[in-house]
Amino acid sequence: MKAYNNRRGGDRMEYVNLGRTGLKVSKVCLGTMSFGTSQRGGIPGKVDEEHAIEIIKHALDLGINFFDTANYYALGEGEEILGKALKKYANRDDVVIATKLYYPMHGGANAKGLSRKAIFAEVENSLKRLQTDYIDLYIIHRFDYTTPIEETMEALNDLVRMGKVRYIGASAMYAWQFEKANAIAKAHGWAQFVSMQNMINLVYREEEKEMIPMCQYNQIALTPFSPLAHGVFNKPYNAKRVDNCGKLQNDYILEHDQEIIKRTYEIAKKHHKSASQIALAWLYSKPYITSPLVGGSKTKYLDEAIEAMDIVLTPEEIKYLEEPYVPHVQYGFR
Repeated sequence: MKAYNNRRGGDRMEYVNLGRTGLKVSKVCLGTMSFGTSQRGGIPGKVDEEHAIEIIKHALDLGINFFDTANYYALGEGEEILGKALKKYANRDDVVIATKLYYPMHGGANAKGLSRKAIFAEVENSLKRLQTDYIDLYIIHRFDYTTPIEETMEALNDLVRMGKVRYIGASAMYAWQFEKANAIAKAHGWAQFVSMQNMINLVYREEEKEMIPMCQYNQIALTPFSPLAHGVFNKPYNAKRVDNCGKLQNDYILEHDQEIIKRTYEIAKKHHKSASQIALAWLYSKPYITSPLVGGSKTKYLDEAIEAMDIVLTPEEIKYLEEPYVPHVQYGFR
């Protein structure tokens, strides 16, 4: 994976190819799941428009060109905020916009899923909210068990052929589902998935069993979400969480994971860095990682994420972080 350096505002940014494509993306992707309000529905946001736009502008100033959102984030408000900010502060051809579909945006029998009808409707809605005439990376948010995968892949291919979408990707599914979808697309000469957005972090490494080796073999980009385990590395390892992130943590953080979190703080103290930077540095140490999604409600989190690119963990430190890990139930596939 070749890296390209760029300096803006005194900060260093590296760019890498998105998998086997020629598309260059920054090694930090701004995740926008927290943007918007909780009034509309969907996945509720917690960062209002004014502050979200400030974060997006700061990301651009740091050299970040890769932005991830989804139609379901604050039920479209996340896309609207991103579209407004990029329209004001960026040249469209200089940025890479990724968005997702699957979850219901309205009532009705065809509101959810990856049918041809749903895909064609939702891409138009996303284009309108993002104020653009094309999406760089269109991602299926989940696998649709109720729609033939042939229907989904053909519809996505048609969007690529129409110029509404440049590349397609997938998120949170089993390796066999991802491979089956791409095999069907290849057999028909259709566009194939070029990226996988799955959960990878120090306390959740189940993707190492099948998905990561498969993506490495096929040169599929890995753009993991939740690199900080829904904020578990942003607070002391024994702190209680009562916010939405805390509820998500409780779904999959095990008692055994506390030792990993504790060790992360130990190494952070040794390097004079934050625990979240060490967690990101661990991800950056993996050659198969393309660009982790970094979110947050403050600009400083982006600064820290870029600083983490320069942290070099020793093999002994990596082993120390990894050795307490115990298997988890696979997360988020439904």
